[in-house]
Amino acid sequence: MKVASAFVSFKLMILCSFIIVVSSSYNPAAIAMATPPHRLVTKLIHRDSVRSPYYNPNATTSDHARGAIESSMARYGYLKARKESYSFTTDDVRGDLLPEDHASALLVNLSIGEPPVPQLVAMDTGSTLLWVQCQPCRSCFNQYSPIFRPSKSSTYAYLPCESSYCDDPNVGYCGLGDDCVYGKVYGDGTTTEGQLGTEKLTFVTSDEGIISVPNVVFGCGHENKNSGIGKMSGVLGLGPYYVSLPYQFGSRLFSYCIGNIDDPHYNYHQLIIGEGAKIEGYSTPVTTYRGFYYVTLEGISLGEKRVNIDPTTFKRDSLGKGGVIIDSGSTWTFLAKDGFEPLSREVQELIGGVLEPVAPTDQDGRGHLCYKGILSRDLKGFPVVTFHFAGGADLGLDITSLFQQDGPDVFCMAVLGSDDEDRGTSVIGIRAQQYYNIAYDLNYMKLYFQRIDCELLED
Repeated sequence: MKVASAFVSFKLMILCSFIIVVSSSYNPAAIAMATPPHRLVTKLIHRDSVRSPYYNPNATTSDHARGAIESSMARYGYLKARKESYSFTTDDVRGDLLPEDHASALLVNLSIGEPPVPQLVAMDTGSTLLWVQCQPCRSCFNQYSPIFRPSKSSTYAYLPCESSYCDDPNVGYCGLGDDCVYGKVYGDGTTTEGQLGTEKLTFVTSDEGIISVPNVVFGCGHENKNSGIGKMSGVLGLGPYYVSLPYQFGSRLFSYCIGNIDDPHYNYHQLIIGEGAKIEGYSTPVTTYRGFYYVTLEGISLGEKRVNIDPTTFKRDSLGKGGVIIDSGSTWTFLAKDGFEPLSREVQELIGGVLEPVAPTDQDGRGHLCYKGILSRDLKGFPVVTFHFAGGADLGLDITSLFQQDGPDVFCMAVLGSDDEDRGTSVIGIRAQQYYNIAYDLNYMKLYFQRIDCELLED
């Protein structure tokens, strides 16, 4: 066992801290993933599910709503900060530091090493690297599962400085020894630092079987400071870069299906990585910019009526301002102000004469629209809101995807306006993606929307 320390400095940020690096015997063959599986299917766990360590049987509808909006607001702030000052070294699971009860929405159970050590990580389309906390810890936060100790695993190998991953400053760099190390800084100054290595991952499949994936490149975090991640072990990045799992698998394909996020007993959310991903439905072009997936939103309809929105509202300009990000880390949806306000007016015209408006509990100035009532009772027959994307793909939001029950007798539209400072960046969150299988084909740069009950995807 050898321990090295190095200083990490980040542009426009004063950050000095020691990196604790753990080395194991180097196996050159472990740098490249041995034959990846044809298809990896694993369940996703919503953070409010009974299968989640965050589950609180005493939490009220108001508690869930408050957690969703607070975490979404923080995530939006993070996305904005990433866009304004981008670097792969600032990957994050979400934005500013959050209390444990407002953690990332979608979680994945996996095990790492041999013998396998269970881990709980956040699925994030806005991050690139898989990383978990590792022993020995110079600084680690409390997590739900045991902290991985690479020295006890027979399948762990560190990545040396001559690795191609260490030649790329966006992934890792050479430490004082022969080890390839990494450092990532969160939007609030939280950091994770450690060693890049390869290890065997084991996933529980959708049919309760197991599948193992050898020689996955990951970050072994030995110093993790001030993290608000809470009970999770780290992050599973699905972002558009060659160190993320879809690229390591060689297929550049993945899909996820999100069902009813309000039902804590719903057990069919799932993630598929590899050639078996469900690439079905209508497609729209997807582009990548500063580590995020962008889609072209051309308009919005309320029922049969097209909302009067300037067609340039959702476009990203030549400086990278604006545009529409599809995101797994935000629950709520944010629309550019010139798109949000016309939609909000149309909704108010339909509901305003029937139900009593209620002032939102959070006065955020983003046009938060709330009414007295119960969704399932008072919005029967409310028309579907449809997002129309380039290429003819549509995303339909029924009442449970457009609104969220905020209390026993209050519901709110789960769409907010972006702030003026951000100049119109829009984010499509997972509530809007409910009841859809969302597929990413990064070979042809296509995104597919298929409305489906996720239970039907079970083999």
